[in-house]
Amino acid sequence: MFNRRHFLGAFTLGALLFSTGIAAAQEKFIVVASTTSTEQSGLFGYLLPIFTAKTSISVRVVAQGTGQALKTGEKGDADVVFVHDAVAEAKFVADGWGIDHRLVMYNDFIIVGPKSDPAKIAGGKNALAAYKKIAAAKAPFASRGDSSGTHAAELRLWKEAGIEPKGSEGGWYRETGSGMGPTLNTASAMNAYAYTDRGTWLNFKNRGDLTIAVEGDTRLFNQYGVMLTNPAKHAHVKAEMGKAFINWITGPEGQAAIAGYKIGGEQLFFPNYKPGAQAS
Repeated sequence: MFNRRHFLGAFTLGALLFSTGIAAAQEKFIVVASTTSTEQSGLFGYLLPIFTAKTSISVRVVAQGTGQALKTGEKGDADVVFVHDAVAEAKFVADGWGIDHRLVMYNDFIIVGPKSDPAKIAGGKNALAAYKKIAAAKAPFASRGDSSGTHAAELRLWKEAGIEPKGSEGGWYRETGSGMGPTLNTASAMNAYAYTDRGTWLNFKNRGDLTIAVEGDTRLFNQYGVMLTNPAKHAHVKAEMGKAFINWITGPEGQAAIAGYKIGGEQLFFPNYKPGAQAS
């Protein structure tokens, strides 16, 4: 027997599912694999709504260490990769995983530590000298230990200083295996030194007794790059929308937006894309 009520209910449910499916299909979005610093500094929270308002393309961010972000791109799980490790980025492109690699912006790294300054490095401008003093004093040091761009930069400095901190006597070197924010939380709790990007530091609220100890060394320069995951490797990559994001972030509006992001009147990132330039 025909049941009008059941029929209308099934029809309504079917129509709802159909319309929801259409809406999902019509939603325009890309996935950007990026560093924890762009997320935890608050930069993306500021930039992405401007981009979406301009293009109607929403951005879903996967915030990871640079090493993991590059692996996400390599697996085809992101349309765009936005990171800060020039060496790893160049290899990513050379291996064919990324194209249209561009410089976007820069800031710097700093060494923070407790105000008591057991290694006596406060006010210094030489990162290598600071590392040597920290190691000599066996002062607590919290490292990300997560294969991120920040961690890679930190390890290059230890190597340049002629020090192997892992497994060092006294256990003063601690790897958190986590992002920049959680590592700073650990440093704050331990009254330890840490190597951090300035952007995350400026947005970090739980400083405790931590303060900037070393800054201004040219070795602490921190460049960010962006690239499209190669659609020739992964056909499902949203190349057109990914290129729209890259063009915007390196274009006049995106570069101005980067320069306009400030905390307490202090600019966190400095745009430096040059039209026509390729990072690699």
